[in-house]
Amino acid sequence: MNWILLIIAGLFEVAFAACLGKAKESTGIESTYWYIGFFICLAVSMSLLIKVTQHLPIGTAYAVWTGIGAVGTVLVGILVFKEPATFWRLFFIITLITSIIGLKVVSH
Repeated sequence: MNWILLIIAGLFEVAFAACLGKAKESTGIESTYWYIGFFICLAVSMSLLIKVTQHLPIGTAYAVWTGIGAVGTVLVGILVFKEPATFWRLFFIITLITSIIGLKVVSH
């Protein structure tokens, strides 16, 4: 269950980064709504991370959380914000995913 919560926390990290990107692209009240979404996603993500670190090693939990956030944010950047999907970006995202899986496998 803790691993599921950690994945959800990582997805909320992706969401708060996406909210920042959308806030940057918008103006007025729409921008305010994106910033509110940012703070909500930030609070949920951090709360879940705090909860799972009570049961999982902090180093592993934090690395997986940031890894999910990094991979997800790059994918959102490519798919939503039209950032370039170069070979090397995709190559290093794949190595990051492999590292996250490796941490899960070797964690007790």
